[in-house]
Order: sequence, then structure tokens, then C-alpha cells
Amino acid sequence: MSLDCSCKKILLNALTFLIVTAIAGAPPLEAKPRDKDRWDQKYSTEAYIFGKDPVPFLKQNVHLLPKGKALDIAIGEGRNGVYLATQGFDVVGLDISEKGLAKAHQLAKQNGVTIETQVVDLENHRLEKNAYDVILLMYYMQRDLWPQINDALKPGGMAIIETYNVDHLKHQKFNPKWLLKTNELLEAFKDMKIIRYQAYEDNDQAYSSIIVQKTE
Repeated sequence: MSLDCSCKKILLNALTFLIVTAIAGAPPLEAKPRDKDRWDQKYSTEAYIFGKDPVPFLKQNVHLLPKGKALDIAIGEGRNGVYLATQGFDVVGLDISEKGLAKAHQLAKQNGVTIETQVVDLENHRLEKNAYDVILLMYYMQRDLWPQINDALKPGGMAIIETYNVDHLKHQKFNPKWLLKTNELLEAFKDMKIIRYQAYEDNDQAYSSIIVQKTE
């Protein structure tokens, strides 16, 4: 009799857990893979999945950027940070994926330069203040990083940012949460000096790009 009651109690507790979990909207059996695992898996290939060439907007405007220490946020496989290193910048790259950073160092070696990297979870990381002459933020969307960028730049330092905008939905399915709204970058960085801005479509993709400068 006591065994039956014990079994009923276990079953009732399990059922209660499943109901509460479902109401909360979380998967009852297992959590989603961590970002680190997901990106390590993506980068676990010899090929560079985003290529080895820098974003064109960076290459077209590199002459505007003040030489010195550059931070590449979410550097991934390194195409943009390594390019800056070839242009004489001292580059520090942040990323959650050790696999991506290993490929970034490999790309740097191929180009005859060196870079510094750190494995960090950007959702729980604070950028060092007044530390950088240039900050790159390419195709990584984390809006709460934006206010940190001005603080992390030295006076006169510049940030260059590019990612997909809402017009991207005309061409591909995409979670709108990760897309820039119309003129969102202009609004977000209105307290900084706007050096360059563009919103454009290229074949089946749509981007917004901005270069801003810290004035104080």
C-alpha cells in the first residue's frame, strides 16, 4: 500500500513539473544547446564559413579609422579583425567559440600578422572603458552592447557596425528580433558623431552600416 502511494506521489510530482514547464514555455526534456556549443560546431570545419575577406564596408572605409588598438566584438573566424591587423592595427578579438578563435589565429598566420583573442560570453561581459581606438561590431546583434561602445572608445575613437536590417525579410526568412529597424543605428548612436551611414540591399540581402566617433 505504501509503495502504491509512493509511486503515485512520484508520478504526480513529475506531471506537475511537466505542466509548470509547459506553461513557462521551456522545453521539458532538455535545454537548447549553449551558444558556445552551437558556434563551436559551426566552426568545426576547415572551410571558413563566412570567407576570409573582410566586410566591404570596412575595407572601403579603413582609411578613416584612427590607427591604434582595435577591438573586434564577436570576431568569429577573424576575417575583419585580421584585415585590420594587416593594416597596422593592434587587434583584440572577443568570441565565445574557441574553435572560431583558433581559425582566426590561423588566418592571421596566413596573412603574416598576429592578433590577441579572449574567450568571453558577451552577454555577461563588460567592455573595458576608454581602451580602444577602433571597435568593430559586424553581424552580431546584442543591443545592450551599444551603450558600452562609446564608453569603451578613447576620445576621438571610432566604431564601425554592420548587420542585417528589416528589409532582409523581403528576401529571406529571419527572426525579426535580430534585425535592425529602420534608422535604428542612427537613433542608437545619436549622441556620437556620425561619420558614415548607409542602408542598402545587395542581391538577396539587406544591411545597415554606420561609422561613429566618440567626441569627448
